[in-house]
Amino acid sequence: MNDVIILCGGKGSRLSEETISKPKPMVEVGRMPILWHIMKHYSHYGCHRFILALGYKGEFIKSFFYNYRIFFSDFTLEMHPEKEPKIHGVHDESHWEITFVDTGQNTLKGGRIKRLESYVQSENFHLTYGDGVSCLDIKKLEEFHKRHAKIGTVTGVHPPSRFGEITIDGDSVVHFEEKPQLSTGIINGGYFMFNKKLFNYLDASEECDFEFGALQKIALAGELKVHKYGGFWQCMDTVRERDHLNKLWESGNPMWKMWE
Repeated sequence: MNDVIILCGGKGSRLSEETISKPKPMVEVGRMPILWHIMKHYSHYGCHRFILALGYKGEFIKSFFYNYRIFFSDFTLEMHPEKEPKIHGVHDESHWEITFVDTGQNTLKGGRIKRLESYVQSENFHLTYGDGVSCLDIKKLEEFHKRHAKIGTVTGVHPPSRFGEITIDGDSVVHFEEKPQLSTGIINGGYFMFNKKLFNYLDASEECDFEFGALQKIALAGELKVHKYGGFWQCMDTVRERDHLNKLWESGNPMWKMWE
């Protein structure tokens, strides 16, 4: 089983109406933090060991999961101070193992990742951001990464357009789509896999970046491959994108929900 690192330390300034009081990964989609959706996705494909790189308001993430069993289970409480609550039943996430690591308030991504090195157990591991969802087949990503045997794999995605797209015939609109996936051009979709050799390109300083540092060096060394993915993908950088994801969830058939 491959470990999953999730970067949860950023401030999410473009969602400031929410992130003034909570970290960005705790912004809710369908009444659950987007971080939970990301973890459910990986868990669906057999990845149950998570390492969370905490920073800004990380205590909210710790509190949410520390109290998870109480929040989402029936329980009996004896008021004697030495008695632990008796939790009834087993929730769907009972097999998860989560390590919470405070990686600093202002540390850049590279430094955050390096500070997790001692907690990573698998030789190859997943890495992702705490603010996006997709229906990427994680097993296919793992197979691709294993096949090429390089240090890293980045998933290339087609981003959704910021504007509605119309298909016309003469002066008649024959198709309208609010936020289509672009058919040309790919960007970093945030679903990575790495060998532990990645840590050789990082240091634990606050100033150590990831995208504009380690990734560039690995790419120049010919050690970074792209796994092309053309399906649904959506990040949550703005209020509009948060609302869009909530509308998809409320529709009853959100594309990224592969679990039952």
